[in-house]
Amino acid sequence: MFPDRTSAGHLLADRLLKYKGQPVVVIAVPRGGLPLGAVVAKTLNAPMEVALTKKIGHPFNKEYAIGAVSRNQIVVSQPEGISQEYIDAETRRLRQSLEERHHMFHRKKNPIPLKGKQVIIVDDGIATGNTLRVTVALISSEAPDKIIVAIPVAPPEAVRRLEAMPEVDEVICLETPGNFRAVGQFYKDFGTVTDQEALRIFESGNFLKEA
Repeated sequence: MFPDRTSAGHLLADRLLKYKGQPVVVIAVPRGGLPLGAVVAKTLNAPMEVALTKKIGHPFNKEYAIGAVSRNQIVVSQPEGISQEYIDAETRRLRQSLEERHHMFHRKKNPIPLKGKQVIIVDDGIATGNTLRVTVALISSEAPDKIIVAIPVAPPEAVRRLEAMPEVDEVICLETPGNFRAVGQFYKDFGTVTDQEALRIFESGNFLKEA
């Protein structure tokens, strides 16, 4: 049980100290990953970016990711019976939202190039891991030198699936409980991170510099 996201971020940062002083970019998954990513970035003296991706949900279960899109890329595992028209419509809808988020987060700075960098993806936890897996695939297309996934909590099977991805070099997960139902059950304080709070965190301190 973690007191809150900031406390979980400090625990993750302790496990990531070996990357301090290296060409690292911390990528936080909005919005819940921002408080943890900020702690990790400050500890490693590294810049922080945000993962501007959104999952494509199954038409009959929006929480189940069948793919993900960025502003200019798409990764999809199209289950049988789902039309291309649905994929295209969701892609257009999600990219409009991503454009808005891009302008919000990058109103004062350009995105940091990831080519040749060691990328640490930070979130507050994962359930199925489907969205994070397609986010990894999208980040991998930018040719980073290494991809590390750092999360406080996830079910064991989700961690195994991440570790099996050829794009992922290391997975750091602090807790892998067998009784996993939702990420929030492992935090005493799991309040919503608003857009305003996420933006404040992103624009603070040393995150305005590039690696």
